[in-house]
Amino acid sequence: MADEFEISRTKMVQRLRDHYKIADERVLDVMQKVPRHLFVPEALKFQAYKDNALPIAGNQTISQPFIVARMTELLELKPSDRILEIGAGSGYQSAVLSKLARTIYAVERVPALAKKASERLSELGIKNVSVKCDDGTLGWEVYAPFDAVLVAAGGPVIPEPLVAQLKVGGRLVIPLGKDTKTQELVRVTRNESGFSTENFGACAFVPLIGQHGWQKET
Repeated sequence: MADEFEISRTKMVQRLRDHYKIADERVLDVMQKVPRHLFVPEALKFQAYKDNALPIAGNQTISQPFIVARMTELLELKPSDRILEIGAGSGYQSAVLSKLARTIYAVERVPALAKKASERLSELGIKNVSVKCDDGTLGWEVYAPFDAVLVAAGGPVIPEPLVAQLKVGGRLVIPLGKDTKTQELVRVTRNESGFSTENFGACAFVPLIGQHGWQKET
């Protein structure tokens, strides 16, 4: 869908490929197509394709394009996958995931954000994403098990319900840190006896609030 931001979107994707070394062409192709400017506040839409996170309602953020691409790439998605997304925010990450997997179940704890994300995705004709307002650290058990889980907020520990709701062989990508300001991007892979973890470096997210995360915002 051509629009006034097509050139900016192309430059964003070129930066993802050349500077950040995002190698999954499926991810890059989807990010070329999804209109990120429709997922940010109207006053910020001309900043939508810059190389940084942007504020949205509820003291939350829409993640930096690199982080969206990197987390999506680390999930190693297949078209048949069922995905759990924690921290739907504006719905942008949901839209990206929707083009790469069969079904997305997205949880957002801020009611206004959950409602707006659902409406925006519907307006764009995206029908394979379900959004609910709830404590994301509890997952969405009725639709488990999932092939992959993406957590777009930083927690102190890996939430046990999210690992429990992963299929064996499934991947969970989550920012983890001992404080609410900085984290490490971690991929958790569930196996027959438990799970293994890989560290992909420093990152910074809003805190993961909930029963299995931080108890309150700081």
